[in-house]
Amino acid sequence: MTTSPIIAQRIAQAIFKTAGFFAIATALVITINAKLDQLRAETDINPAVSVTEYTRQLDCLTRNIYWEARSEPFEGKVAVAQVTVNRVESGRFANTVCGVVYQKTMFYEKVVCQFSWYCETGNRTKPIHSRAWQESEEVAKKVLLEGFRLPSVEKALYYHADYVNPQWGKPRVAKIGRHIFYSESKT
Repeated sequence: MTTSPIIAQRIAQAIFKTAGFFAIATALVITINAKLDQLRAETDINPAVSVTEYTRQLDCLTRNIYWEARSEPFEGKVAVAQVTVNRVESGRFANTVCGVVYQKTMFYEKVVCQFSWYCETGNRTKPIHSRAWQESEEVAKKVLLEGFRLPSVEKALYYHADYVNPQWGKPRVAKIGRHIFYSESKT
């Protein structure tokens, strides 16, 4: 039995196309499996956070901005929020925004809050100025949910009002509004 050259050519083309299809399909399966493995690994490290938890963290950050910087300009509010988030990300403070905002320590047998408003008023105090609360909430959303950052306070973990001088001996990184911001070290 002899095969005509045209039929042989079509058979060869069909085999070539089929082999090409299987090569592409195999590469696609390998790529998808690798991406799925990567996503599974990331999910194991960073479990999903519920909407309720995001809302709680957003409220904590809003409160901190409001009580620490409600009379500050936009950049001052962002800087206070960013220090709060920087502390969470540093691994040296609590691991959530609420944890950082409400963190207390003992210093010479005295309870000291990370943010003075919390020791002075606790979490019971309601905001007085609704416009300042709304601005604080908008800043909290920009920083916490959208990742908005100011380069000048990228490494800042501490700040204080410009009318006090705690003599921390830490590197000063910026002055924004009435707050002076510091990093942990020069590196």
